[in-house]
Amino acid sequence: MRADRLVSLVLLLRRHGRLTADTLARELGVSTRTVLRDIEALSAAGVPVYAERGRHGGFALLPGFRTELTGLNHDEALALLAAGSVRGERVFGLGSALASAMRKVVDALPEGHRATASDAARRFLVEPETDLLSRRPVTDEVPHRTMIEVRRAVLAGHKLRIHYAATGQTPQWRTVDPIGLVTVRDRGYLLATRSGADRTYRLSRVLAAEELPETAQRPNRVDLDRIWRERSAQFLGSGHMTVLVRVNPARREDLLDTAVAVRAEEPDADGRLRLELTFQDSRHAEWALWQLGTDAEALTPLSLRTALRDRAAAMAALYADPS
Repeated sequence: MRADRLVSLVLLLRRHGRLTADTLARELGVSTRTVLRDIEALSAAGVPVYAERGRHGGFALLPGFRTELTGLNHDEALALLAAGSVRGERVFGLGSALASAMRKVVDALPEGHRATASDAARRFLVEPETDLLSRRPVTDEVPHRTMIEVRRAVLAGHKLRIHYAATGQTPQWRTVDPIGLVTVRDRGYLLATRSGADRTYRLSRVLAAEELPETAQRPNRVDLDRIWRERSAQFLGSGHMTVLVRVNPARREDLLDTAVAVRAEEPDADGRLRLELTFQDSRHAEWALWQLGTDAEALTPLSLRTALRDRAAAMAALYADPS
């Protein structure tokens, strides 16, 4: 909305002192012409913004133009700024809104809090692009327009029509009653019901979405945490394989990256870890443990131990000494 953009423009000038039209356009995600029109609108509304000519020119505000949000103490402001450092695409398509909100928080802080909180927040890094092993997280990509329609339907309590591509199936249109949105390890899910039955849809598989005017059939109050736990338990209990594994602690993360879920974990007598894991099926479990070689041992089920033993025997026979 234009009103939000005008506020963001003022806050950018408040924070940086002087910015060119091109810089403002990049920050706000609009054209330079739009920025110039917004500057004119602010001047007409009495906001003291002026242009400075020359090589280092740009737009600036007269000194002293600001508001203060005095209700936040240092730690509260720091908590907001640290939370706001998480990559915006993880917040159900609210990345631009999050950036705008953080600018408002910084600008509205009292002078003493603003400098110290901003500096302290730079010393916190939340969920970086890569971990210590230089592995990039796999983040679900959801088209911006699709995410807006889904989010609107969830918040407004309207029915939602989605074009969904279930695994191994032709994409189909279906109408659902949205309940809420959940994000887990950079993967977003829509919790909904369809014809009264519980449904969980992965947002990255929603190819298109349309908010409908009809009211969704759903309870007025919702406990998403409870619903997610129940659906997770149902998911893990349907056709998956549970495996008991002993693993070298140094390879723990490698194993967890391939498992569907961890049900239990405890240290073993010889320094290894004993894990109860869930895999999609027997083939998935066999593949995951084979990657770790002797650093992991399947204890149960017996069928998995047999499969791994037979595979090792076949590999040994293949590379037997020809002499």
